[in-house]
Amino acid sequence: MCLGFPGKIISIDENRLAVIDISGTQREARLDLVDDDTTIGDYVICHAGYAIHKIDEELAMEMLECLKAVIETEPQ
Repeated sequence: MCLGFPGKIISIDENRLAVIDISGTQREARLDLVDDDTTIGDYVICHAGYAIHKIDEELAMEMLECLKAVIETEPQ
């Protein structure tokens, strides 16, 4: 099973390598698989070091809340 996480783009370098913020955790992700107009402030779904889909902020927040709820229900 694969799982992608929503994150906000906080920087992009000249090679389209972005820094993505996922609930306070920052990761690098390539932007090769999303539209060229994807820019800082956009939300994307990230998987295996790649942004695979651009999404709107409302959907990103809903997904992050669902993921948070799942994590909170897991036994410690």
